[in-house]
Amino acid sequence: MSGQDRLPFVQFELAGTVGLDEGRYLGRDPERVLVVRIAGAPAPPRHRIGRAKPKRADPEAAAPTVPLTTLTTIRPRPLGDQAAAERWLRALRDEPEAIAAELADALGFVNGAIHAQRTAVLDPALADVAAEHALVVRIGFGDGEQLAEGRFTEAFEVPRSARRRRGEMLRPQERVAAVLGGRETVAVCELLLLRARSDLDAGRGREAVLQLRVGLEALLAERDSLAAPGQDEDLAALTERRRITGEAANEALRGELGEQRAAEVAETLRLCERVLRRQRAHG
Repeated sequence: MSGQDRLPFVQFELAGTVGLDEGRYLGRDPERVLVVRIAGAPAPPRHRIGRAKPKRADPEAAAPTVPLTTLTTIRPRPLGDQAAAERWLRALRDEPEAIAAELADALGFVNGAIHAQRTAVLDPALADVAAEHALVVRIGFGDGEQLAEGRFTEAFEVPRSARRRRGEMLRPQERVAAVLGGRETVAVCELLLLRARSDLDAGRGREAVLQLRVGLEALLAERDSLAAPGQDEDLAALTERRRITGEAANEALRGELGEQRAAEVAETLRLCERVLRRQRAHG
């Protein structure tokens, strides 16, 4: 690569840690590089023989500092020199769909690494990264040496409005208060379908359809609690899709889904989510 070449990147700054150690992680098909840097992390505890005893808490102690994790995903395909890279960045800044595609691509790689770490350490509490949870999201370019250190040449920040999550406008505080107050309950299907969405968005199609199969059955079993105007057509469509969802799940047990099956899974999940959103808005 020429010293004048610039590489495109997407960068997420998050409070706390995501489970990955500092360093560089290489991906193939497609080729990607993930650079993880953690600032302000406390020193790891020293290993001692036996179990450590709890310490007395100091009510006047200063609040602990929160680590800052920077995740930089790099496509090692040069944009060219400075002028060419600037043209690419200007064009991207004015295209919301292109920005969304860059974020989705970067998050897919990041969450693939976290998924591998989750399974490596057998820790189900390690959560995927979401753009709306980041303190800052940047898209830009830099040379390889810069990006390896979490720095860059030029970038723009993606506004929060462009990375708003599903359901942000569905009065989440009211729902939390209602659940904690015992006025509402969380349907079994809701968490199952959220897990299916998380897997699908992260490119884990096999896991997504296995979650969806059970989530769909739970949704149909709980249909009486999901009553809202306009639900009948979607619930009827989902009843008809039980067979193809079951077939897709059986295929997933044997290997990766084909393109048509993957599209069917995505459509079924979309219908399930529409039922839940409609019920939430009506409730």
